[in-house]
Amino acid sequence: MTLSDTGTSNIIYSYEIKWVESDVAWSDRWDIYLLGGVNNDAIYLSMINSLMMTSFLAAVVFVIMVRTLRKDLAIYNDLELDLTEEDVQEESGWKLVHGDVFRPPSTSPLLLSVAVGTGAQIGTSVSITLIFAILKIVNPMNKGAMLSAIIFLYVLSGSVGGFVSARLYKVCDATEWKYNAVATAVALPAFLTGMFIILNIFLGIAGAATSVSIFTIIGVFLLWTCVSVPLVFVGSYFGFRAGKLEVSTKTNQIARFIPEKNFARRSIATLALSGIVPYVNMIVEFAVIMNAIWLNHFYYTMGFLFVSILCVTISCIAINIVTCYVQLCGEDHRWWWKSFLNGASAGFFIFLHSIWFLSHRLQLVGMLPVVVYMTYMSMISLCFALYCGSLSFISCFWFTRKIYGALKVD
Repeated sequence: MTLSDTGTSNIIYSYEIKWVESDVAWSDRWDIYLLGGVNNDAIYLSMINSLMMTSFLAAVVFVIMVRTLRKDLAIYNDLELDLTEEDVQEESGWKLVHGDVFRPPSTSPLLLSVAVGTGAQIGTSVSITLIFAILKIVNPMNKGAMLSAIIFLYVLSGSVGGFVSARLYKVCDATEWKYNAVATAVALPAFLTGMFIILNIFLGIAGAATSVSIFTIIGVFLLWTCVSVPLVFVGSYFGFRAGKLEVSTKTNQIARFIPEKNFARRSIATLALSGIVPYVNMIVEFAVIMNAIWLNHFYYTMGFLFVSILCVTISCIAINIVTCYVQLCGEDHRWWWKSFLNGASAGFFIFLHSIWFLSHRLQLVGMLPVVVYMTYMSMISLCFALYCGSLSFISCFWFTRKIYGALKVD
C-alpha cells in the first residue's frame, strides 16, 4: 500500500467471519466470562465458615435457653431439682430486675421505634429482592435494575416499617401514632436524599457524567410521597389498632440501682462483640460484593448471597440474645437502646472495611471520587446498621418476654 504525500489516501479495511456450530446453549455462553469473576473456592469456604459459626452460636443460645435458664428458673421458682444449697441461697441475677426490665427507655422512645421499624422495612425489601433475583425475576447482572428493585420494594414495604414502629411505640405507652408514622416515613429517606442531593450538586459543578438529572430526583420524591408515606400511615394505623404487647411483670415506680459492671458487661465490649460476629460471618461474601460494585467484577451467585444473609441474620440474633442475657445477669435493666446499638455496631465494621478497601484496593485520583465512594458506603453502612439493630432489638424483646413470662414473681 502506497500513501500519498500531498493528498489523502483511502484505506479499505476488511474482515472475515467464520461461523462454528456449538453445542452450548445460548443462555450459557457467557459462563466462560462469569467463571473468572468470582472465586468459587472462596465462596464455598465462606459458606462453610458462616454455617459453622451460625451453628455454634445457635448451640450457645440453646444451652442458655434450655440449661442455664432452666437452672435459674428452678432456683427462682423453688422447683425440686438436684440443686446445691449454695445455688438456692444465691439471690442475684436477672430475676432481681423483673420490676424494671420492661420499663420504657427514658431516652427518645420515638427514635428507637422509628429505627427499629426502618430496619424491618430495609430487611423486608432486601429479602424480597434477593428472592426475585434467585427466581430470575430480576437480573442480578444488571446492577441498575437491582438497585431500582431495592428502592421500589423499600417503598412498597412502608407498611411493614409503619406497623413495627407503631407496635413498639405503643409498648412505650405512647399515643401519638401520627407523629410516629411521619417520623418513620421521613427519617431515613430524608437523610439519604439530603446526602445524595449535596453529593449531586458537587458532581454537577464538576461536570461529572455521574450526576443525576433533576427530573430523576423529582421522580424518586414523588414515588416516596405518593406511595411510601401512605403505606407507612396504613401500617401505623393497624399497628396502633392492634392490642398492646402484654408483658408478664409490672414495672416498679422507682428504677432499681444498677451495680458496677465488669469488663464483660461494659458497653464497649458488648458493642465490639455484637458487631464483629455478623461482620466476620459475611466478610468473604462482602469482599466479593465490593469487588462487583467498585471493580466492575461479575456477581451472579444470588443463592450464596441469600444463604450468607440468612447466616448473618441468625448469628446477629444469637449473639445479641447472649449479650442481653449477660447484661440482665449483671442486674442492668437498660437493655432497650443497648440491644439496638449492639446489633447496629455491625454497620460500623462494614464502614471500617470500606475504608480499608479504599486505601488498599482502589486507586482513585482526586478528592471528588473519594467523596462519592465514602458517601455511598456511608449509606450502605447505615442501612446495614439499621437492619442488624432492628434484628437485635426484636430478638431481645422476644427473649425477655419468654424468660420473664416463665418466672414466678412474688
